[in-house]
Amino acid sequence: MTDTELMTAADIPLMQDLAQRVTAVRPDLISAGASYGELAWVWGQGCALYRATWPRRLWFSGNELVAWGWAFLPRRVTRNDGSVTEVNGASLVYQIHPDHRELIDEVIEWYDGVAAGLERTVLPTTAEEFALRRWAAHGYLDDVAALGDAGDWTQLNERDLTEVEHPVLPAGFRFRTADEAGPEAAVQAHVDAWAPSAYSARSYEEVRRTAAYRGDLHILVQAPDGTMASSTIMWLDPANRSVEFEPVGTHPGYRRRGLARAMMLHGMMVARSAGATHATVVCLGAPEHPQPRKLYYSLGFRELSRDAPLIKAASAS
Repeated sequence: MTDTELMTAADIPLMQDLAQRVTAVRPDLISAGASYGELAWVWGQGCALYRATWPRRLWFSGNELVAWGWAFLPRRVTRNDGSVTEVNGASLVYQIHPDHRELIDEVIEWYDGVAAGLERTVLPTTAEEFALRRWAAHGYLDDVAALGDAGDWTQLNERDLTEVEHPVLPAGFRFRTADEAGPEAAVQAHVDAWAPSAYSARSYEEVRRTAAYRGDLHILVQAPDGTMASSTIMWLDPANRSVEFEPVGTHPGYRRRGLARAMMLHGMMVARSAGATHATVVCLGAPEHPQPRKLYYSLGFRELSRDAPLIKAASAS
C-alpha cells in the first residue's frame, strides 16, 4: 500500500493491468472510468491541465496492484470558446480486484479524507453489490439527478467481432488513420465534434504518449472538402483480445449521414485484423439521451453493465 500522491504517467499501466485482470474474470465490475482504454484517454487528455488536482492511492498484494482510487478535486475548466466552468465538487474512479473486495472500506475512507468538506460523487457499477452496501454504510446515497431521465449515468455495451457488416460511406468520403492524417487533423476532428472543448494539441500529445495508444487504431472519416468529419480512438487490450471505442464523435455539420456507423464498422474490421475478438463502447443510458444508444444497438452492441451513481453532501462527515 502507498500513501496518497498525485497521479503519474507510470501509474496508468499498473491500473490498466488491473483492469485487464478484472475484465478477464468479472467484466461487469469495470466502471466506465476504470476501463483499459478510458484510463489512458482520461490521463492523456487532462494530465497537463489537471494533474495537480488528481490525488490517487494504490493498494498492493505483494508486488501486484489489487486496488486503486483516483480522485478528481475542484478545478477550473477553460474551453476553446473562452467559456469557463468551476468544478467545485469531488468525484472518484476506483477499481478493486474481486478477490480483495474487503478493501472497499479503505478506498471509501481514503476518498472521504482527500475530499473532506466537498460534495462527493462516485460511480460504482450495479454489479458491485458488496461495495454498494459499504458505500451506503458510509453515508453515500443514490444520485437522483444523475439517475434521472436526463441524467448522465452511463452504460457499458459489448459485442463480439465474429461477423461484422461491411461499412458503406457516402460518395466522396474516405477512411483515414491518425498516422495518415497527422496530429493537427486528429485534434481538429475531436474539437469539432465536442465543441466547446478543452482538448488541444498538448492533450493529444499526451494521449499519444500513453503505451496503449496506436495511431493505426485512431480512425477518422474525411469529407470531400478535406474536413475530418468523424473520429474515434480504439484501445486494444491484447490480454482480453478486446477493443474499446473511446471517444466517438462527429462534426455537427456532418451528422445524420451514417458516418459514425460506417466508421465503427470499419474500425471493428481493423480491430479484428489486429487480433480483437470483442468490442466495447460506453454511452449515456438515460431516456433523454437515446441517439448514441440507438447507434450502438444498431451495430450489434448490447448492455453489459451500468453505473450506480452515488453522492454524499459536503456537510456530511
